[in-house]
Amino acid sequence: MVVEIVTRMSHQMIYLGHPDDALGLLEVAAAKANLPATRALVASQTGRVHAALGNERDAERHLGAADELVADGLGDDVPEWVAYFDAAEHAGARAVSARDLTSIGRPRRASDHFTDALALRRPGFNRVKVMDRIGLAAALFTENEPEQGAAAAHQVLEDAARVDSTLVASRLNTLLYAARPYRTAAMDEVRTRAADLAAARPTAVAA
Repeated sequence: MVVEIVTRMSHQMIYLGHPDDALGLLEVAAAKANLPATRALVASQTGRVHAALGNERDAERHLGAADELVADGLGDDVPEWVAYFDAAEHAGARAVSARDLTSIGRPRRASDHFTDALALRRPGFNRVKVMDRIGLAAALFTENEPEQGAAAAHQVLEDAARVDSTLVASRLNTLLYAARPYRTAAMDEVRTRAADLAAARPTAVAA
């Protein structure tokens, strides 16, 4: 129960943009986590937070630990509250971590991890899939693949319009930032559509 409460609180701190507070909570959760699934979740989240803070070595250490736990299997006795966490969710954490490290000059191919997350997602999870697809488009822009990024953005923006979510809005703002260097008609259209959608769902959360 302690791990569940503290992990949920750390989620909130991440999305509110307070990574230092999230890290402190995850340290408490790590001391209590004793199942493969909970240990993997905590390691994955901790790696993500370290990446947001620019702690490259610590990020890779925790994400690598989560890699191993996920690869070994998360067990059959997974608590209901952590059942959402799987290889796809960890790939998503890997993707966001790569994005954050790239933003401080330590390049990673976040697009590879977003692609993995999309391939691994179970049926349903439509909001998360939209977030992954927006993240993929933004990553492609950052990785100097504007044509692929524009194509991916055009494909997802229509679906994003149907999802009323501050987390999706946060990803749209990331997409707008990544698209800034490119000035073509196709990119102008992407920017206009993404900006309109983001403006309709203002948010200060980190996603």
